[in-house]
Amino acid sequence: MSRRAGLWIAFAVVHIAVAVFGFLMPNQPMGDVYFVYEPWSQQALDGRGIVGIDTSWVYPQLALLPMLLAFGIRWIAGYEIAWAIMVTALNAIAFALLIGRGRSAGRSTAAVFWLAYVALLGPIAMYRIDAVTVPLAVAGCLWLVGRPWVASVLLTIATWIKVWPAALLAAAIVAVRRRAALVGGALVVSAAVVCTVIALGGGAHVLGFITDQTGRGLQLEAPISMFYLWRAVAHIPGSFIYYDRKLLTFQVTGPEVDVVIALMTPILMLVVIAITVLGVLKARRGASFAALFPPLAVSLVLALIVVNKVGSPQYLTWVIAPIVIGLVIDRRRWWGIASAALGMALLTQLEYPLLYGYLLVADPVAAGVLTVRNLLMIALLVWSIVRLARVPVRARHPVSEHSAT
Repeated sequence: MSRRAGLWIAFAVVHIAVAVFGFLMPNQPMGDVYFVYEPWSQQALDGRGIVGIDTSWVYPQLALLPMLLAFGIRWIAGYEIAWAIMVTALNAIAFALLIGRGRSAGRSTAAVFWLAYVALLGPIAMYRIDAVTVPLAVAGCLWLVGRPWVASVLLTIATWIKVWPAALLAAAIVAVRRRAALVGGALVVSAAVVCTVIALGGGAHVLGFITDQTGRGLQLEAPISMFYLWRAVAHIPGSFIYYDRKLLTFQVTGPEVDVVIALMTPILMLVVIAITVLGVLKARRGASFAALFPPLAVSLVLALIVVNKVGSPQYLTWVIAPIVIGLVIDRRRWWGIASAALGMALLTQLEYPLLYGYLLVADPVAAGVLTVRNLLMIALLVWSIVRLARVPVRARHPVSEHSAT
């Protein structure tokens, strides 16, 4: 059996297994699909209002398109299976682009990592809107050097589905020499989206996905929430877990929580800016794309996860694309962080959906698993920033006295 055939068999097994486990595991790992995606689609098609157009929405406007696409093929066997088929098809396209003819060891290693990561992360790797952005991000990153315009279009479309790929686009603009193509592609797609939204009467809600996020509380799974979670575990008065009915998520509260909530977004912005500046300095000193882009992209993506008051488990899918690119470029150097990321994915599946019911009642074992996962994410962020700081630059030859005269 050829390497390529083996990878495709593994692809089919992983996606079928993960899709089936979505139906079998506890705590509704497919909940978003049938509780919110399907109703939003039905509402739009019934003429009862389009989210992101008639009302502000937690997602960018293009997020509705894959939801409608899945709705259009739900006749096959229901909306949940239609969603799994759509995600599998998108992953297959990017997977084919990644492995090519199966002759590259780096690309094959990256493909194995991707499949292992999806298997260890479980159903949330498929049954969330984030799953649609992953193959777009992988394809976009693979085309950054050879086809920067196409890469920019893909990454910008992904950003208008879920904001996180903007981190990859920012890293690319810093590391790729053909920046004009990247910026041009992003501007064209963004202008098309904004003009369409305005033409449909949704001008007031174009950036609703940003303003809606600023008012959110501390989600239970976020690293910053660990202080309040352990207070709840210890039954300290004033700290507890509660359900936000507007955002459909569990959050934590406790002393000075409003101050922490207010500080998190500015701190996140400062961390992202600092990482980007470090990347710019490396680029200006001559760092190559191969050396600079992977650690810069991983650092920015991990910052969006770690320094965030929202900590949904599906956020862990975001690291797939930058680590895949790191393995494609230099699998030996990147296998360490890839292995750690696999552990992070497994801990995330243990936390959700398997132990989530216990976590909601502040069980110490479930809280411990989540804490270890969060500490591992923080360690990976620190590692990636250190790796970024150590990116080699082109040596500048000093001008001798003789040549200066």
